Amino acid sequence: MKNNSATAPRITRVILYVKTIPKVAEFYQQFFSMRPLPGATADWLELTDSTGGCSVALHKASITQKSGAAMKLVFGVADVRTFKNIKEGQGMKFGIVHEVDGVVFANAKDPAGNSIQISTRGLVDGRQTTNRFDIAPRPSLQSKRDAT
Repeated sequence: MKNNSATAPRITRVILYVKTIPKVAEFYQQFFSMRPLPGATADWLELTDSTGGCSVALHKASITQKSGAAMKLVFGVADVRTFKNIKEGQGMKFGIVHEVDGVVFANAKDPAGNSIQISTRGLVDGRQTTNRFDIAPRPSLQSKRDAT
């Protein structure tokens, strides 16, 4: 299988569909030193660590969701419509393209039925910008770096 790095997006976030956002956010903040990113709403909170890597987004679960433990992998894509058209031409199936508050995204399923999404959220000029909020390194990591 040919891997074209120009069209190989990175996983930028994992979305967890949860019943109680504050309770789950407290868990990740307490045990994994994650910090909230700006832009939280009643139905959405995104957490990151000091590395600026893949973030964990907490999305309010729908009332009809049977479990509070559903998730979605999100791939950062600068041009959702073009990426979607290319991949549909290769046989992948997507839902419609949505645009909400300047964020463009489309949903799909992998062969096992897991939810995935392509999204512009957190990208500027096609680059991930999760670390643009100048989050300071955790003291424990800084201490380890200084000791080496």
